[in-house]
Amino acid sequence: MASDQTIVAIATAIIPQEGSIGIVRLSGSEAITIAQKLFSAPGQQPWESHRVLYGHIQHPQTQEILDEALLLLMLAPRSYTREDVVEFHCHGGMMPVQQVLQACLACGARLAQPGEFTLRAFLNGRLDLTQAEGVADLVGAKSPQAAQAALAGIQGKLAHPIRQLRQRCLDLLAEIEARIDFEEDLPPLDQPALVQQLQSIGADITNLLTTADQGELLRTGLKVAIVGRPNVGKSSLLNAWSQCDRAIVTELPGTTRDVVESNLVVRGIPVQVLDTAGIRETEDPVEKLGVARSRGVAQQADLVLFTIDAPTGWTAADQQLYDEILGEQGRDRAIILVINKVDLAPAEQVQYPAALQFVVHTVAAQQRGIDALEAAIYQAAQQGQVQAANLDLAINQRQAEALTRGDRALGHVLLSIENKMPLDFWSIDLRGAVQALGEITGEEVTESVLDRIFSRFCIGK
Repeated sequence: MASDQTIVAIATAIIPQEGSIGIVRLSGSEAITIAQKLFSAPGQQPWESHRVLYGHIQHPQTQEILDEALLLLMLAPRSYTREDVVEFHCHGGMMPVQQVLQACLACGARLAQPGEFTLRAFLNGRLDLTQAEGVADLVGAKSPQAAQAALAGIQGKLAHPIRQLRQRCLDLLAEIEARIDFEEDLPPLDQPALVQQLQSIGADITNLLTTADQGELLRTGLKVAIVGRPNVGKSSLLNAWSQCDRAIVTELPGTTRDVVESNLVVRGIPVQVLDTAGIRETEDPVEKLGVARSRGVAQQADLVLFTIDAPTGWTAADQQLYDEILGEQGRDRAIILVINKVDLAPAEQVQYPAALQFVVHTVAAQQRGIDALEAAIYQAAQQGQVQAANLDLAINQRQAEALTRGDRALGHVLLSIENKMPLDFWSIDLRGAVQALGEITGEEVTESVLDRIFSRFCIGK
């Protein structure tokens, strides 16, 4: 249930000594009262909804001026939370917003919990649960495509088909339960038509589930490790790809002693690129530590760019490292072979394991082959069941789990029909499907689920 307490939080990211604007947000029944205690608006400025006032924020006890600011007033229900909302638009930086926040707390407001503004919007019917999750995804979007998928959620493009599926299940449930209670007064149930409708709903759920991998990739991104022997051009590849000198490049083997990171976007997919130390046997204690970290990164990466150089070709050390990276995951491990320095030797003469499906030729020092590398990464992602081109809909793990439970319940209904079980068994499982679908949009949701969802929000949202 929505609380009667008025909550307050800083609603903008604050960087010490920097920032032009900082916003402190109030929401609740006492928001206007608190604002009037703190804000002095000169002249005859009207305190009306959706008006911007100019003035000064003063300390409630000492009347000391804390900041020259703007005040934005949004009265219920025409606000984000459907409660009275006030925003103080202060000068940026740590001190102004912190002082205004403390003044609001001194006047009786409570510090908001993570995501509490959006939680109140959900509890007050302003947003459904998929829209609320879309808000969190939009704030944390790492690419334009991720932002587009989040906006689709906010606009209800996921909620609409889910509600339609749930309503179709409810219609079938009502028809079955009517037969249980009034079987003698109703015509016989059209069982073939019922089976067809259940199968159709299941097919639609399956189509939605195919976007789960896509959504997860857009939200969390892809961790890519550049792995190989020393001096094959791993750091040059990172620098060419990121178009900046992130890693030190020399002709001396073992220059990179630790993992170097760069964040990129490949065709809409956020990519965290990790340049690892050249893996070899060494007695240097610092390099040995870097090699150990590189092995760990290679094992944990979603995708490995296994880099060799054309003049040297595939060596016994490469084969040993390749076998080590495969480990227990076998031949399905996502690996792209990068044959670098193809300007110094023909790449066609390089022999490598036939299991390596993706092979790219590069001259990292000349920034050649980067487009082909990105194309291979994108293709590898697609073959991993990620349909990154379809950005209109992308479900998250919680939604996928609920859809899976709904699909499983529908399967049980079909099994009960096939085994000629009583109608009561049909209705129990169909009711389970209705409940699972309702959890996605929030028609049926527990407090623990809400806590889990909104705990990942920032405090001011």
